[in-house]
Amino acid sequence: MSDNTTPSRPAALGAEGRKTAADKKTAPNESTTPTEGTTPAEGTAPAKGTTPDRSAPPDKSAPPDRSAPPDKSTAPGKKAASTRPDRSIAPGKKTTPGTSTTPAKGTVPAKKTTPDKSTAAAKNAAAGRKTAPGDRPMPGKPTAPTRSSAPGKTTPPTRSATPGKTTAPNKSATPGKTTTPNKSATPGKTTTPGKKTVPGNRPMTGKTIAPGKKTVPGNKPMTGKPTAPTKKTAPTKKAAAGKKTAAAKGAEAPARRPRRGPRFSVARGWFPPLGTKGRIALILSLLTGLVSHGYHLFRYPLYLTDEGIYMQRAWSVVRETSLSPYTYDYDHAPLGWITLAGWAFPLPKQFEAFGNAINTGRFLMLLVHIASVYLLFEIARRLSGSVLAATVTSFLFNVSPLAVYFQRQVLLDNLMIFWLLLSLFMLLRREVTIRSVFGGGMALGIALITKENAIFFVPSFVYLLYRRVKGSASSRFTSTLWPFAAATPIGAYVTYALLKNELLPSGFDFDLNNPPADHVSLLYTLWWQLNRNQGTLFSHTGLLQTSWLVRDKFLLIAGVCAMVICLWIGLRDRKRNLGFLIAGTLALGYAFYLVRGSVVLDFYVTPLIPMLALNLGMVTDRLLKGTFANRFIRGAHSVTRVAVPSFAAFLLLASPASGYLVHTNTEGHTQIADQYQSKINLTGMQHAQIAWVRKHVPPNSRIIMDDDLWGELHDIRPFYPYAHSHWNASSDPDVRDKLFKKRWQNVDYIIMSNKMRRSMMLNNSDGRENWILQALRNSTRVWSVTEGNIRLEIYRVQ
Repeated sequence: MSDNTTPSRPAALGAEGRKTAADKKTAPNESTTPTEGTTPAEGTAPAKGTTPDRSAPPDKSAPPDRSAPPDKSTAPGKKAASTRPDRSIAPGKKTTPGTSTTPAKGTVPAKKTTPDKSTAAAKNAAAGRKTAPGDRPMPGKPTAPTRSSAPGKTTPPTRSATPGKTTAPNKSATPGKTTTPNKSATPGKTTTPGKKTVPGNRPMTGKTIAPGKKTVPGNKPMTGKPTAPTKKTAPTKKAAAGKKTAAAKGAEAPARRPRRGPRFSVARGWFPPLGTKGRIALILSLLTGLVSHGYHLFRYPLYLTDEGIYMQRAWSVVRETSLSPYTYDYDHAPLGWITLAGWAFPLPKQFEAFGNAINTGRFLMLLVHIASVYLLFEIARRLSGSVLAATVTSFLFNVSPLAVYFQRQVLLDNLMIFWLLLSLFMLLRREVTIRSVFGGGMALGIALITKENAIFFVPSFVYLLYRRVKGSASSRFTSTLWPFAAATPIGAYVTYALLKNELLPSGFDFDLNNPPADHVSLLYTLWWQLNRNQGTLFSHTGLLQTSWLVRDKFLLIAGVCAMVICLWIGLRDRKRNLGFLIAGTLALGYAFYLVRGSVVLDFYVTPLIPMLALNLGMVTDRLLKGTFANRFIRGAHSVTRVAVPSFAAFLLLASPASGYLVHTNTEGHTQIADQYQSKINLTGMQHAQIAWVRKHVPPNSRIIMDDDLWGELHDIRPFYPYAHSHWNASSDPDVRDKLFKKRWQNVDYIIMSNKMRRSMMLNNSDGRENWILQALRNSTRVWSVTEGNIRLEIYRVQ
């Protein structure tokens, strides 16, 4: 069969190397082979295996031959398209390529095209068009019926049959040119399928509306141009039929603005950015904490017993590689003083780097407080979504006299607060990752083996973790990883006791009246601590009346009220107010620990201070937001949000009743508060006491004292190896039975710290310190100093 056809029969196709568009499944966006006898369009390549006939170009000036029947000599298996539409096919029915369709009633038949060029695929693509309500068909142009392609066939989309041109699917036929689908609408081309025209827009002259478009009622198509039929796009197209563009959505609801998602959510980690104002507030909070806790640090308050205990055990870790210079009885978990030892070890003079052991520990407490201020600021901001709440929280945490008094001291509670805040901060990251979950669990575990009462914060942490990972793909893994990480430090502590055979008491005997004699026990000590009780906290002689309210009434009273408000807000809407619920439960859990009726020391209130400050900050922010919602003062919103908290802060600082900056002394005079009073040098009294001992007491003397002076007498030359606290002298068998032998005659000196006599009386409930009290009765006071209600003494036993 010849490769070229005669000019008198332009519709004839070669049998070899060519296929008609109806039977050829052409992928979208591909160019088809030009028809025999035609010149390919610019930029298109001829089909493989065929050579276009350039010797006989088509006569474009001659009209198409409408009388010539279709060429029957097409390739086997192909059907020539009939130009006569079939009226028997109803709109919307499926037809087979090659069949003819009948135009819809009331429309004018379209012009006949050349039989060889008007293929069945072109006719079938025109069928299936639905006109939108209000559209008027153009005069003399038919509206093609709705139809679908037959199963298994790839039906090309709407095309305008042009003589001398074989078109590809999704293309508009232009004489002598192969068009590319999915292009913008230009004369002779179709627009991208799946879009809607905006109301009031009118199609441009000479353009056809792309398949799949719906015209909006009221649009008038241009005269003389048909509206393209609605059809299903090819399976290879990414844009699914029926999707709406932004213009179409705006056409349906032009007055409705797009709805924005929530800008703040604790559960999802949607926290507002810190911003410039937030950074300024954070820097000011850090500086405030540095000044309030750093000024007068080594002079106020007085060195206390527990500070000496923790520094003596840190000294033992560094000097003797043991957890205590005495028998370690698991009264506290050891990680706190291990941290102190790790801080002092690399310093140039170790425990004397800042003068003495307690001063060295207090400087670490200052660093810990500054780090805790940063963590608390970020926690408050992420729980509330407000920089104002974070600023108020940090301010109270910095300047509260209760906080300044206890957070300057070397206490395990201050270290525990840092680890707790770090764990909470890790759970409030924007994304709950494996690293943040594992780090948060480890920080909580470290807090637990720093001081055991951190366990009362655990329920709030568990609930926050549950809300953060709820619904995520890794919720099961993260909810398992977090407790595993928290249990790791605890497991190491238990393993230590197990390896030393000190986990269980002898014979599994937990009788509190008969403590184990052969070895100490971790579980027995825990049982003993749980069963201690000391009366009620709310009595007139309790710590609430004699110590805590005296130092800071505002934080305790207002903080408890704020805690109740946070719980009420959080329980009303746990989904939106998760931050209030977490803040309220954190304070409530530890408040329950304080009022449960067991033994409570005055510094046990320290972990409650940041939690009450957190509740006060969040409630203050919520109250101001509710006030600013009033339309009468909405204009003063930005100014008032700063002015109101600033005025309240000024009242707290300036009022003598609060004791924040000034207070009324015992003589009724208003003066600078003790924590900022430069004339007060409480620790100087203790330095004078040590100086007298070094000058008048021989180093080999057997001394009964308090733990606050232990470090200076054992770490600075001359050493006093036989100086022991009254607690260890009455309870440790090596000291009680071997050194003093429970006889008051074996005591040389008694160094009395402030309130040491009262402590000896409280510890003598079973008569263990009778011999020490008898030695005190048989002694002579050789030195004393008094300042206010503080009195230090030294006695020589006769």
